[in-house]
Amino acid sequence: MENDSKKLDIYALWKEYKAGKSTELRNKLAEYYLPLVKIVGGRLAISLPPHLDRDDLLSSGFFGLLDAIDRFDISRNIKFETYAGVRIRGAMIDYLRSKDWIPVTMRQKIRKYEQTVYKLETELGRSATDKEVAEALDISLDELQILVSQCNAATVIPLEEYLKTDAPEAVDANPADTAEYFEIKDTLTRAIDKLPEKERIVVSLYYYEELTLKEISLILHLSEARISQLHTKAIFKMRNYLTRIKETFY
Repeated sequence: MENDSKKLDIYALWKEYKAGKSTELRNKLAEYYLPLVKIVGGRLAISLPPHLDRDDLLSSGFFGLLDAIDRFDISRNIKFETYAGVRIRGAMIDYLRSKDWIPVTMRQKIRKYEQTVYKLETELGRSATDKEVAEALDISLDELQILVSQCNAATVIPLEEYLKTDAPEAVDANPADTAEYFEIKDTLTRAIDKLPEKERIVVSLYYYEELTLKEISLILHLSEARISQLHTKAIFKMRNYLTRIKETFY
């Protein structure tokens, strides 16, 4: 009953806020939904380097929450948590992009790694093994593992170009928008299906079950660092696959 009471209270608060738009009521809503900011921030910051201020990341997410509260339409059959999650994540991504946190030398290494994986998988018609990638880069397997770990920062904004299309919000949504959304979703599903088993499981658990890397590490009985590496490799492979798909349309 307590949970039902809370739901009724928050709905009443929404109605009161939308009727008057008072700052006091908006702050009450923000306080109620504040845990959302920490959840989104925690998932997004899986690979942030130490010099990047996590408090600033959370602050940007808080402004995304306020924006979501202002824009949310309570008459639509949409969960606020889902709607706000997109706004909060978008605000955090804008903040990260403004910081341009990846050094130029690291960008060059990441680019070389991504180009190598793309070239190999295009030629092989399958996922390249660590040994094949290491040989193509003329480095040892140990050096490759270090490089992949360093590449983690590049996947803080994973697949952003492809995941930015949100599900249509209303039943009367534009048919073209709805078709595009499901086409992108289908393409992503095919990209995931082409991954090696462990990478596929990590991506599915992280993006669809919304588990943290720590939770996934407990399920797969692997270290969190290893899960992070699998996540990084999966994202680069999916981006390469999606890039090839895009090229077929031009």
